[in-house]
Amino acid sequence: MRLGGEVIADTTDAVRVLETSHPPVYYLPLDAFPAGVLVPVEGTSFCEFKGEAHYFDVVAGGVVVPRAGWRYPAPTRGFEALSTRVALYPGHMDSCEVDGEQVTFQDGDFYGGWITRQIVGPFKGGPGTSGW
Repeated sequence: MRLGGEVIADTTDAVRVLETSHPPVYYLPLDAFPAGVLVPVEGTSFCEFKGEAHYFDVVAGGVVVPRAGWRYPAPTRGFEALSTRVALYPGHMDSCEVDGEQVTFQDGDFYGGWITRQIVGPFKGGPGTSGW
């Protein structure tokens, strides 16, 4: 994963989360990111499945992307593996890869799905999809 021309994470230790009508979201270990890349910010949101999300600005190479990362420090039952992991919006990064393949990102500004050639939609997020 790159931002500001710098590699901000490179790991094979990801947790892949699937939700209905979404491409997968990848949660990476917090310690996969160099110091200073993830800057905690105020504000939370709530997921009915995973619980309360806390946000990060993502900073690298002179670029600051507000609230581009999130985590669930006290996730609901069944999602405990996410407590020490963070997900990023791939559309806000310079690039993101899965197994060497450049991913595309899920439409919309709410979802953080990573789309590879094997992932086929339709997906929530684009115009007219909020009701399904």
